[in-house]
Amino acid sequence: MCNKYEPSKGLAVLKAKCPQCQSGKMFKKSALKLNGFTEMFDTCSVCGLTFEVEPGFFWGAMYVSYGITTGMMLVIGVLVYTFSNHEARFWGYIIPIFLAMFSSIPFTYRYSRVLMLYYFSPVRFNKDLVNNK
Repeated sequence: MCNKYEPSKGLAVLKAKCPQCQSGKMFKKSALKLNGFTEMFDTCSVCGLTFEVEPGFFWGAMYVSYGITTGMMLVIGVLVYTFSNHEARFWGYIIPIFLAMFSSIPFTYRYSRVLMLYYFSPVRFNKDLVNNK
């Protein structure tokens, strides 16, 4: 039996790890640090993968972010509608949706890039690169 750690893809996505080795960090700071949540490493510290696989690659993450945000807005709208006994007015929808969207910006930004790299790039997991460092 091999003692080498084999990461899970779901956990690697959740922790924003490199899609190739699933070990190296993609972002320099925590999503909770509002003064630096956008700072991303250029390359993986473990396997050396360049995260921006082609120039302008992360422009596509805007579409992923749009999908995430739209889904969140729909869910919040349905929840407000359901829990207000169908009596919510215009601002009863706008305020909770705005608060949720505003507070989720660091996570939406981060996970739109992570999902873009994992699911819309040619980069695939290589178990030979796990734990090289």
